[in-house]
Amino acid sequence: MTLSILDLAPIVSGGTAGDALRNTIDLARRAEEYGYRRYWLAEHHFAPGVASSAPAVLIALVAAATSTIRVGSGAVQLGHQTPLSVVEQFGLIDALYSGRIDLGIGRSGQRRAELAKAAASEPKPAKVVDGLLIPPPFDFSQLARHPHLAHYATLLQQPGAQTPDFADQIDDVLAFLKGTHEARAVPGEGADVEVWILGSSGGQSAQVAGERGLPFAANYHVSPSNVLEAVEAYREAFKPSDALAEPYVVVSADAVVAEDEAKARELARGYGLWVRSIRTGAGAMRYPTGEEAEAHVWTDADRELVKDRVDTQFVGTPDQVAERLRVLRHVTGADELLVTTITHDHHDRVRSYELLAEAWKRP
Repeated sequence: MTLSILDLAPIVSGGTAGDALRNTIDLARRAEEYGYRRYWLAEHHFAPGVASSAPAVLIALVAAATSTIRVGSGAVQLGHQTPLSVVEQFGLIDALYSGRIDLGIGRSGQRRAELAKAAASEPKPAKVVDGLLIPPPFDFSQLARHPHLAHYATLLQQPGAQTPDFADQIDDVLAFLKGTHEARAVPGEGADVEVWILGSSGGQSAQVAGERGLPFAANYHVSPSNVLEAVEAYREAFKPSDALAEPYVVVSADAVVAEDEAKARELARGYGLWVRSIRTGAGAMRYPTGEEAEAHVWTDADRELVKDRVDTQFVGTPDQVAERLRVLRHVTGADELLVTTITHDHHDRVRSYELLAEAWKRP
């Protein structure tokens, strides 16, 4: 099976964090039954509609509730923690669930220079590559300058703390795991975890993953305009390692599947408003019902704010979505796809993944 799942443990309108976490555990059990390869948990903070703020804790809960599916982070944000603390957390989980744990690492909060450079570059027009839409880039620099985000960043670290270079942090993670660091990580040293790097561009994350011979996950669902340059930069930088002899790429996608297209589009109605809440700097809202989303008075600025994400969400019947995912896999050369699905009703989300798995397995 070359499909995996990324879960944010979404909190829906009218629901609670407890509901979201119970739904995550239920979905992970179902995902294992349906044959998905991996089940990854995201890390998000200050988001009223997301319960996955501590992926290591949630990974342990999901691993305890399942038996064969790989469970991991998509991704731990290393700018908020030390390499030692991350290795100890994942080493502890691996001690009980050895051979099933993925340590996916991201660089959120350390990309300000890249964002400023991207904002200064010439805007790129939309294009279609072998059937895959590559929309114009979203200007994340405006979001990065939001005053709330600057304040939140101070809450995620001790006062005066300075985040080291990302490459150095990854080297420390690998050294702790291999036992070559001057200090010992217990548990952690010798842990049988797969280390992944996640990235949204062809910047440092892709470079570090390639140069150290680690598998790489590229975000089509968060930053669809940059997915091709991200995987290209990773492959160009790749050097064989003890972990991999050749590049290995996962690409993410948003999808909603239902028995018929009209129902799928009905289930996806809340998506645009949910993305808008993220991109205005308010943090992901509790996932709205279709009626709540329709009640929003949309402006042209609103529509432009979410257009790239809405246009690249795969919504439809099982065969329609499976075909679009195959196009994504072909164009990016992905070895796996990482699918994230959010609907207001948990049963609709479970059913979406079930239908997709069935369609994906068909010749």
